[in-house]
Amino acid sequence: MDKIEIGRSGVFGSKIALGCMRISGMSNKALEELILAAVKNGINFFDHADIYGGGKSESLFGEVLANNPELREKILIQSKCGIRKGFYDLSYDHIIYSVNESLKRLKTDYLDFLLLHRPDTLMDPQEINAAFLQLKAENKVRHFGVSNMNPMQMELLKRHLEVPIEVNQIQFSIVHSGMIDVGFHVNMKHPLAVSYDESVLEYCRVNDITIQPWSALQASWEEGTFINNPNYQGLNDKLNELANKYQATPSAIALAWILRHPAKMQPIIGTTSIKHLQELSKAELINITRQEWYDLYKAVGKTMP
Repeated sequence: MDKIEIGRSGVFGSKIALGCMRISGMSNKALEELILAAVKNGINFFDHADIYGGGKSESLFGEVLANNPELREKILIQSKCGIRKGFYDLSYDHIIYSVNESLKRLKTDYLDFLLLHRPDTLMDPQEINAAFLQLKAENKVRHFGVSNMNPMQMELLKRHLEVPIEVNQIQFSIVHSGMIDVGFHVNMKHPLAVSYDESVLEYCRVNDITIQPWSALQASWEEGTFINNPNYQGLNDKLNELANKYQATPSAIALAWILRHPAKMQPIIGTTSIKHLQELSKAELINITRQEWYDLYKAVGKTMP
């Protein structure tokens, strides 16, 4: 699998990353097989968070690393912090605590990337900078980023940060495509002209921040995936048509739609199935045409001016 540079970090990760939110229910053997299969298919980037499985996801992953010590230098590990029960916490103390606990669970000395998981309106950028500098000086975290932040929130951080923001992990899919919708409807009196994210797509591109789409196959929390969802029959008809053309699965086509965008996004796939992982890995080999990209976009029922 081809790799892309993550931000301007000089670190190159696989074009598709494996998300570890759902691995907490897996056996050690099944998880080991999944991780090794991911690496075999060219995926070297693994996404965690301190809250996934109440910490169990990181612990199980750490057991696999302990049993395969040669694996650590072949992969990139990212984790996130800042979500606590009932509130967000991007204080200096919590960032330091969270990273130390993640490192213990993962049985590793360092994280390749640390992301701030959600915006905390009480965050003090100077505190965050102090935490980042300490973690970097101690070689516990090598690179930093954010998740679910808009441009002005990132600008607020950047005013005080002495390390660059390399990543912004945000929700994006063919169906959940607000950051693209608004670009088509500039200066139009149309519901899709309403900006909910302050041009985050363009901001990240201008600042060389890698966008990591999460829930790449999801319509919404309520509806779940759009794949084979009767609410999205037109989209699924088009996905199936292109799946037949490219000899892939509809899910791989939906992922290829994201990868086709010149922003060089790095989608996070959250599968625990080796078969599904192998199918989705084929997405990076599929180069859908410009017309096919637009046909998929419009198949959701969205209009263009």
